[in-house]
Amino acid sequence: MAVDVLSMDRTALEHLMEEGGLPRYRGRQLFHALWKTRVASYDALSVWPATLRSRAAAEWPLVRVVPVERQQARDGTEKIVVGLFDGERVEMVLLPHRFGWSVCVSTQVGCAIGCHFCASGLAGKTRNLSAGEIADQVALGETLLAERGERVRRVDLMGIGEPLDNYAGTVAGLRLMHDPDGLGLSYRHLTVSTSGLAPRIRKLADEGMPVTLAVSLHAPNDAVRGELMPVNRAYPIAPLMDALATYWERTRRRITYEYLLIDGVNDGLTLARELVRLVRRFPCHVNLIPWNPVPEFPYRPSPPAQVTAFRTVLDEAGISCTVRRELGQEIEAACGQLRRGLGAGPTPASGQQPSERPLSRGGA
Repeated sequence: MAVDVLSMDRTALEHLMEEGGLPRYRGRQLFHALWKTRVASYDALSVWPATLRSRAAAEWPLVRVVPVERQQARDGTEKIVVGLFDGERVEMVLLPHRFGWSVCVSTQVGCAIGCHFCASGLAGKTRNLSAGEIADQVALGETLLAERGERVRRVDLMGIGEPLDNYAGTVAGLRLMHDPDGLGLSYRHLTVSTSGLAPRIRKLADEGMPVTLAVSLHAPNDAVRGELMPVNRAYPIAPLMDALATYWERTRRRITYEYLLIDGVNDGLTLARELVRLVRRFPCHVNLIPWNPVPEFPYRPSPPAQVTAFRTVLDEAGISCTVRRELGQEIEAACGQLRRGLGAGPTPASGQQPSERPLSRGGA
């Protein structure tokens, strides 16, 4: 199996150079070139002699993610279909905000969770993305935004896939994003979205990375949530809330709850009051999201009056709450609308393989 330099941290690249009979500083140069100057190939690594560039291309293939299709909505949101080394594709999104730009990236090709409202899981899961493929989407976002004099201010792992199902790739990717010699982003500007894999939430709490955790809750009880999210059968609400309490205690990061509002399904005021009782246990914020249409599902978004009434219940109880301003719906780039891209991406480098880690329902 070929070496995946894009997924290596600086120390690992130093060791790689050393094992190849080269000075360790060549690893530092390569790390800087990958994440600061974002070279597309070894040919652009001008601080290396031509002989070393040729050797690196043969021994340590460098295949970056590439934009193969771009769509822009009237609100400025841009969806990018990203080509991967093996011909697979995923989608990422650039989103404009008052504070600047965020990028929403994918962590898997497809998704195994199978939520009954989300387009991302309709075709199932093909594979995990590597740490390098995850972080390289952010680097691609930086490159595209630089064309308009902007930069990435926040990263949301809310694209295709369940980040904590790809635990090793996600954590290593976050470290690449945070490394001052990598993308240099504060952990507090990184958000990990999860459907609620309780054991891995506990594990993440011990990683020493105070990222924001966004939990797809969508209902305050097991009966309703179980109908919407099959994962609730493996990790019901009670153990999920215990895991979130652990995350809060160890990181002191306020938990964010994502709550899709689906007309006549989970938007009743009785459920709103039940939600209040559930989430007030520790500091949190609730994002209310009127459901974004996906043709394969028979739902309707809650009407504006019901959204307002639901929010009022939370406001009056003192729960921090916002109604998300949905961006990019016209190009199917809003929450729950991203799909595995179709078609062929770049040709894979010889021998290069994805990382793979199956969903574990029984433990971390």
